[in-house]
Amino acid sequence: MEPRRSLGWPILLGVVLIASIIALTVGWVLVSIAAALGSRNAAFYWAVLGLGVALLVVLLAGVIVYLALTVKAIALSQRQSNFIDSVTHELKSPLASLKLSLQTLTRRAVPAENQADFHRIMLRDVERLDRLIDHLLDAAKTLQRRPQPGTDVADVVTVLNVVRAAVAHRHGVDDAVVAVETAADGPFLVAGRATDVEIVIRNLLDNAVKYSLPDPRVVVTVSRTNSGRVRIAVADNGPGIPIPLRPLIFRRFHRLGSELERSTPGTGLGLFLVKALVKQMRGTVLVRGRQPPPGTVFEVELPAASKAAANEPEPAPFSGAAPLV
Repeated sequence: MEPRRSLGWPILLGVVLIASIIALTVGWVLVSIAAALGSRNAAFYWAVLGLGVALLVVLLAGVIVYLALTVKAIALSQRQSNFIDSVTHELKSPLASLKLSLQTLTRRAVPAENQADFHRIMLRDVERLDRLIDHLLDAAKTLQRRPQPGTDVADVVTVLNVVRAAVAHRHGVDDAVVAVETAADGPFLVAGRATDVEIVIRNLLDNAVKYSLPDPRVVVTVSRTNSGRVRIAVADNGPGIPIPLRPLIFRRFHRLGSELERSTPGTGLGLFLVKALVKQMRGTVLVRGRQPPPGTVFEVELPAASKAAANEPEPAPFSGAAPLV
């Protein structure tokens, strides 16, 4: 595996170059001023000084831009390597299980009742692989789609109830671990596609349960803000996210920690998709610590559907197959 490139050298090089340019500029200015004061042709020196300062400023700006682009490129490369590591792990685990099951069935006679267990395990692994591939394809489609104005309406509580059951089943926990609390000023209809709202809620709930195992206790609160927007708050009892790292979790391919030392599955696209879709729906998303700790709270605010759209017929049901990554 290709070693990770460090950000230390580009940053150090950029700082040294910037400091050198500033030192040269200051020294040149002082020397030029001294020469101009002692010369009869002061206008010539001041003209040369102005031109030199302008060129140095342009050079300094170029170095700063180069440093910023280099750091950004290396950071993206690190996140992409993190993504490749996670996808490789997600592919290798079910493939290894499938290989072991097939080798067992091939090399020795297995009783009929045990064969059914092996078939069930292999089917589960195939479904895991199929789900991973579908999620990556759906994520790519979501990222390429441009926001389209429309009159789509989604019922947050309806979507939430379906997603809660699906996430609980996926992690093998009871539905009751995800408690839903709704304010009295419902219904909570938002302007947006039900599939997009499902992607947002599904990824938030999946992270909340996944990082709170083995004893998850998740509380989802649906309410309305003073401005009339719909607020969805997902609080978990996981280890929490350090404050300096909270802005990073919404970046594409970014996951906290080393991918090779991580036990929780994922690809680092879930929260990036959450932020991208919320932005497309003209909403906001933020993360904060749970009080009292430990835990994390994700708050999503979405614009409420207009009265005209809310009076439309009930939104069409969604498939329940939104990307979970």
